[in-house]
Amino acid sequence: MDLRKVIVLLWMLLSSISTGIRLEENGYVDIVIAIGSKVPQDDRLIDKIKEMVTEGSVYLYEALDKKVYFKEATILVPSYWSSTDFLKARTESFEKANIRIDNSARGDGPYTKQYDKCGAEGQYILFTPEYFLNDIAIQHYGPRGKVLLHEWAHLRWGVYDEYGQEKLFYYSNHHIEATRCNKSIEGQYYEVTAGRFLQPCRIDQKTSLPTEKCMFFPNINQTTDISLMFLPGLSSVSTFCRENEHNYEAPNMQNEKCGKATWTVIFEDSVDKDALRSLKPLQSPPPPPSFKVVQRMQRVVCLILDVSGSMKDSSRILQQQQAAAHFLKKIIEDQARVGIVMFSTDASTLSPLTTIDSDTTRESLIKLLPKVADGWTYMCKALDLSLQVLRADDGDALGDEIIFLTDGQATDDITLCVPSAIQSGAIISTLAFSTSAAHALIEMANKTGGKYLYASDDLTSNQLMDAFASLTLSTGDYANEPVQLESAGARTSDWFNGTVSVDQTVGNKTSFVIIYETRFPSIYIQSPSGSVYTEINMSHDRSLKTVTLNVPGTAEPGDWKYSVQTTANQALTITVTSQASREEVPPITVKSHVNQMFNDGSKPMIVFAEVSQDYRSIINADVWATLESETGSTHTLQLLDNGAGADASQGDGVYSRYFTQIVNGRNSLKVRVKSQDNQTRFAVRENSGSPYVPGYVVSGVVQLNPSKPAVSEETLEVGSFTRTTTGESFEVVLKSTTPPNFPPNRITDLSAEIQEDTVLLSWTAPGEDLDQGTAKSYKIRWSFDLDVLRNNFSNGHEVNTTAVSPQEAGSVEQHSFYLNIKIQNGTTLFFAVQSDDEQNAKSEISNIAQASKILLAPKPQEISNNNKTVLVIFLFVVTIVICFVVALFTWAVKRRKTIY
Repeated sequence: MDLRKVIVLLWMLLSSISTGIRLEENGYVDIVIAIGSKVPQDDRLIDKIKEMVTEGSVYLYEALDKKVYFKEATILVPSYWSSTDFLKARTESFEKANIRIDNSARGDGPYTKQYDKCGAEGQYILFTPEYFLNDIAIQHYGPRGKVLLHEWAHLRWGVYDEYGQEKLFYYSNHHIEATRCNKSIEGQYYEVTAGRFLQPCRIDQKTSLPTEKCMFFPNINQTTDISLMFLPGLSSVSTFCRENEHNYEAPNMQNEKCGKATWTVIFEDSVDKDALRSLKPLQSPPPPPSFKVVQRMQRVVCLILDVSGSMKDSSRILQQQQAAAHFLKKIIEDQARVGIVMFSTDASTLSPLTTIDSDTTRESLIKLLPKVADGWTYMCKALDLSLQVLRADDGDALGDEIIFLTDGQATDDITLCVPSAIQSGAIISTLAFSTSAAHALIEMANKTGGKYLYASDDLTSNQLMDAFASLTLSTGDYANEPVQLESAGARTSDWFNGTVSVDQTVGNKTSFVIIYETRFPSIYIQSPSGSVYTEINMSHDRSLKTVTLNVPGTAEPGDWKYSVQTTANQALTITVTSQASREEVPPITVKSHVNQMFNDGSKPMIVFAEVSQDYRSIINADVWATLESETGSTHTLQLLDNGAGADASQGDGVYSRYFTQIVNGRNSLKVRVKSQDNQTRFAVRENSGSPYVPGYVVSGVVQLNPSKPAVSEETLEVGSFTRTTTGESFEVVLKSTTPPNFPPNRITDLSAEIQEDTVLLSWTAPGEDLDQGTAKSYKIRWSFDLDVLRNNFSNGHEVNTTAVSPQEAGSVEQHSFYLNIKIQNGTTLFFAVQSDDEQNAKSEISNIAQASKILLAPKPQEISNNNKTVLVIFLFVVTIVICFVVALFTWAVKRRKTIY
């Protein structure tokens, strides 16, 4: 297939993707809400979810000028829930659900996991069952429908919070303001003591701002209807900030990451921007959303294995055997049903659907795997036969899975059978094994909720083993799913060594799988306590050239060392998998992906890896991504969680980096994670979540809400661990033969501090190309007026940066500047930075940083606008007392006259 045809085909596939949320006319459809597998059955939960979405639809309709609403939603319940009303799930899965209902170690506060830049879709919204079943949550966060809309704005439109997370207060026009949008929301400032008493906010002598214990209590009755991204709990709040209402001074995530109003992002930068601008308001209120409740029972999978003539090349048929055997032995769960189909010139069933009920069954299926390759590549015959195999148990393939591996182009016309395969309701994951595998594999995976994976046939890459290992269908019960601790390979005639850390969260069903190319090697595996396992402790499958150590019981936590010795020059690989050591403790997991399945060079790609345990973020880990093209080009990137460059938020357990060295072809993604001694830990404070309201001001008096439930104070130490994971593959077809040149990334963490007569500016260095390399220079400007920098950066006063040489991307830049002005008490200055590269490509303007010079701590009335109320009450009381005294004195005088 020539390049032009590839481009046309890929754009057709990209535009026709139908999985995920869609805007159908004015209504959102294909919303999937999945309940975690460990959530006990409670029929109230389904009713509460429906109430929330129905209520949220009304708020959505009103918030976006009556243009859109929630039209359809599907609720996926766990397999053990019982009801005759549940339908059979199709492509819905917990892992790809838009909204999750699950228990979480980080508490009951709703939040959205966002990875990407401003305007990009988030990953999922998380609610806990307790959030629905305990109505005290309404007091904490506001009406559930409005909270859903707050989180939906994160998920669908990629906007950020407008309340303060790190900086709760700031100076504006010589007054202290709570970080919010907009400033017309009024309230009072107090600290809440341990005994639930209120006391005036104290001032931090270093910043001259209230301490972090100071809270903003909004008036329960407001004159403004904005903003949902600041405080959805307020009854008057019903819409989003627009440009003329937005508070650009507030040091919040929306200003740092987007630099524009929420309304602007929704209508100009989000995935729905074109549709929302063209939609006309509905003439009447929309109908309530429709719901269906579906359920996935035991897993049903059909393997489609290619045995065409090209599979004889480079030992591909053997690699297919080895990877499929690993899947059958270690990955597919107990009680799943598995069938096997092979195809070349014709297709045949190697095994009908068989229940995985013992190790004997697993071994029986492994023995059936094909060993000989010959013939043509008739893919439609394979697809048709696999659907027949899946329909044999209950008459349809709804929700069943197909794992389709092929290394070549279809001999037949695959466009004739792909639509029917997609319409079958099966989830189709596709493995492109080699550079010539058919591009239609992308369409089948994307349109059915499956995964698309490319694997090199290089014997040391281990990519096919990794691909099969990633083909799990998560139910949210990560304690019973395999975790890959190590995957490595080398070509050597000497030693192949390494270390694998088995942490406290894993250890059951731990196995070391070593594959050799030609000659059986010597193998030594040492436990942390010094026990040594050799070949006599391992099983050896000579036909598969595979040696396996199944560690008995629960593997000892600590560093396991492996040493493989060979005298023949040969390829060696090792794969280490394990499962949770305790069912009640989920293991540490790593999820990885890129932000684009197809790239033409016009937009930069971002690589992500989320490291967590039970939704708690793990920070300060060592994370590396390897991206390998089918051309053999390999690039390794260290992913960072520093809140700069490609990384949206610092310390949220999501490690990110731009991938700039893109080349034509299919690309695979592999991520390795390793803990750093005494540094890797759980995040103390998560960066996102619906804002908890501590209380409201009612008739001038603060009324406290119930205290927010405390999050578990378990140890923050994570301990030593290793993980490897494989993300979905992606395709690159560059528009130009010239590699794309990207400018330095936008700086989003600029901060400013006035020190005597100088200003200290700090930021994270961008790169020559986005966050790679070293930028050429910086241009820094300042102004007394924020709008000057926001609307026309070049009109700001220029800072002399001749002595500043940019450092390598990711470095901390910290420089003091003298501005040739007298900085007086009460002075507020605004700063912004722009960088450029060697080709003079300029970055976007940074976030705007504010610095104020405050020499003395403000008086109490300057830090709290409740003092007027206090004064009024005081004067009122004094007046009453005086009146009472006067009246008493008058009465006494009259009485005295009466007596005499």
